[in-house]
Amino acid sequence: MRCYPECYTCMLRQALAAGRQAGAPEPQQHQIVQQVLTILQRSDPSESPSEIAHYTNRAVREVTGVLDPYLAFKTACTQRALQMVPRLTRLLAEAADPLEIAVRLAIAGNIIDAVHTYDHDLEATVEKTLSQPLAGNGVDTLREALGRASRVLYLADNAGETVFDRLLIERLGKSVIYAVKGSPILNDATFADALAAGVDRVAQIVSTGADGPGTALRFCTDEFRRLYDAADLIVVKGQANYETSDDLDGRLFFMLQIKCAVLGRHLGFPFGSVVLQGGDRASPAAVE
Repeated sequence: MRCYPECYTCMLRQALAAGRQAGAPEPQQHQIVQQVLTILQRSDPSESPSEIAHYTNRAVREVTGVLDPYLAFKTACTQRALQMVPRLTRLLAEAADPLEIAVRLAIAGNIIDAVHTYDHDLEATVEKTLSQPLAGNGVDTLREALGRASRVLYLADNAGETVFDRLLIERLGKSVIYAVKGSPILNDATFADALAAGVDRVAQIVSTGADGPGTALRFCTDEFRRLYDAADLIVVKGQANYETSDDLDGRLFFMLQIKCAVLGRHLGFPFGSVVLQGGDRASPAAVE
């Protein structure tokens, strides 16, 4: 997904918010704004917003000296999600189609996002996601692909969301490799965040090696790229991972909430949709 005009203001806002989260005083905030504006002016619009955000977020870390400004937020989100596990486990046990409910819960977890919805209502989002229509080509397409797959790669998005991912992985019926960021970036999941969610009990956790949002392969390690190439099925969580993925790769299944009008237009679904899209064509109405 390329960068659209609206994306630039979003990246500037995101960088300033991260700086404030890191406790940057006003002079440092001005410095962040100036450095990010320079990066945006020099950026290539054919790159995805998440690829450009690698550089803007590095600038925030350099100015503030804070490696993980969202650490407290990530910890709180994980603990809040873990508190919901007993109720959600009972819900899954009683479901007529546990895979569909697990998919919906995993997508509900995508509301945990310091970029678009810092002040989210997780419980209300779960209830809404369980009842609203599921956009995209659906669970049956995923079920068929799982039947053919032997190597499943799962691209994690945010801390806290990791708990909901764990519930889905338990019901995929496959050996899963769970990929997290190589170092802290916004509230994206790292190895420590995945461990705190208990993902190590259901999957092998690996690092992409990247220090920015999404999973742009050019920023990842050779080892991770080999795992990516070898996968038969790839679960892609969240907007940043979508932005940096080849949406015509039939191995990819995108699971996310549409929290951005630009993404909604690109995927072809209304704002607020919960989406499972993959298989033969993962971007039904992409705009250019």
